[in-house]
Amino acid sequence: MQRRTFLKATGTSAASVLISGMPSGWVGGAYAADGPETSTIRFGIIALTDCAPIVMAHELGFFKKFGIDSIVSKEASWAVIRDKLSIGDNQATHMLIGMPLASTMGLAGSPVKPMVAPWLLNRNGQAITLNNTMKKAGVKKPADVKPLAMAAKARGEPLTFAMTFPPGTHAMWMRYWLAAGGINPDKDITLITIPPAQMVANMKVDKMDGFCVGEPWNNRAIDDGIGYTVTTTQAMWKDHPEKVCAFTEEFAEKNPKSVKAVLKALHLASVELDKMENRPKFAEVIARPAYITARRRSSPSG
Repeated sequence: MQRRTFLKATGTSAASVLISGMPSGWVGGAYAADGPETSTIRFGIIALTDCAPIVMAHELGFFKKFGIDSIVSKEASWAVIRDKLSIGDNQATHMLIGMPLASTMGLAGSPVKPMVAPWLLNRNGQAITLNNTMKKAGVKKPADVKPLAMAAKARGEPLTFAMTFPPGTHAMWMRYWLAAGGINPDKDITLITIPPAQMVANMKVDKMDGFCVGEPWNNRAIDDGIGYTVTTTQAMWKDHPEKVCAFTEEFAEKNPKSVKAVLKALHLASVELDKMENRPKFAEVIARPAYITARRRSSPSG
């Protein structure tokens, strides 16, 4: 039997025979289900420079390139970041690397909510800043803090240090640095939680003696003349992991192509951020009120 006669007899077109041999979901030369399952994704960020890959992927149109209609939402604190991701208000988020672990295991007061962190946004970039009283006392290393801390504790007025979130990296850095000087962070001083963007304002009103946070807030304290950076976190652990882009496990399992599209966009943004010639322009974008609300002084006293 000739091929034409066979096809006519079976009532099958040549096109349908070809299509029948293709993988499921293939239609008209493209995969019908190849795009992201969820086309609109809301990204939570905190006002820190390490939100840059998310912001620039949005600003440069890289999310759009891979089928994602992105919305960037600046949140007030890491607790809000965690909670908005957990309840689904945000579908992806800028997050301290310890937070997805804490949420997955229900640690440090976090409700149990399994999360995944498939993308590392940055390394390094954090620091410990002390106030001018510490500077006048000549504090350059953690051991220099101990006599001040013991004296303050004896007066019933323990020194106060701040970090951004209990299961986060800043709490770890602050505790490690103090402990290196023989100070028990749970008994010898008071350790409080302050959102990153509020660190400088709280130091200005003498609410704390030191804090650990990401940029630009350490530099802002120096710029405002209220403190100095005593150490950077990369001096404690070179090239340490810091922030991630996280999703709930539930969202990632239901929307694997959406997550893949987000990661592709973040990769392209990271490539552009690594180009030094782009840094001045990108810094101005990230400094906008929608993201960090940072300003540049015209002079040290301006």
